[in-house]
Amino acid sequence: MAPITLHLRSETKPMEHRAAITPSTVRQLVEKGFKINVERSPIRIFDDEDYEKSGASLIAEGSWPDAPQDHIIIGLKELPEESFPLKHTHIQFAHCYKGQGGWEKVLSRFATGGGTLYDMEFLENEDRRRIAAFGYHAGYAGAALAIMDWAWQLENGGGQPMPGRNHFQNQEELIKEVEIELQKGLERTRGELPQVLVIGALGRSGTGATDLCRTVKIPESKLLKWDMPETQKGGPFTEIRESDVSIGPYAYACVNPIRG
Repeated sequence: MAPITLHLRSETKPMEHRAAITPSTVRQLVEKGFKINVERSPIRIFDDEDYEKSGASLIAEGSWPDAPQDHIIIGLKELPEESFPLKHTHIQFAHCYKGQGGWEKVLSRFATGGGTLYDMEFLENEDRRRIAAFGYHAGYAGAALAIMDWAWQLENGGGQPMPGRNHFQNQEELIKEVEIELQKGLERTRGELPQVLVIGALGRSGTGATDLCRTVKIPESKLLKWDMPETQKGGPFTEIRESDVSIGPYAYACVNPIRG
């Protein structure tokens, strides 16, 4: 029996440097008998050579449309906006099931080409829990941006949106930037650190958010860590209004097209 071939495509969305499969995961998959093809990418955070050293075959960037039909195409974010039918099995975050713009065109391409979409946002395990839910680093990065935005508002006046940030090569680079911006904010508050409220502090994202705050020396006395016990009583929650920075979950209407 021929091995299953996974095809990691290069990402095309602006500012997307992440990858759905890391070199270390490639090594594990190869050991399990999978064949891994990885498109070259000039922007991916991992070097092409790291994938090759882990056992993957490097192939041309953007070559996935011409891959054999039985190859499984894996990506992170949406496909480029094209019109040709999709014949492969794709694993990705498709962003089609919450009314996003252009969702009809995307799904019609699968229907026309006979392809299959496994949307990672809706894949669940046996306990009906999401497999690819927001995790530790989502909260970590969100808290970093929240603290930088707090400092930006103090420097530039309330209501002025903080400009978009470029990507960071590593965690140390991110922390250095947050510390610089935090210091700018402290110059405006005469050294008074912000009070930070983390809602869902015991979850994956909440743990990442609180760890970021501790890393940049936000003391426990300035950290409000809320989870179910603190919120189940119902509002009003004056602590939200009194906090300088609020980091919390975002809930959308419950939709699960896979379960029907």
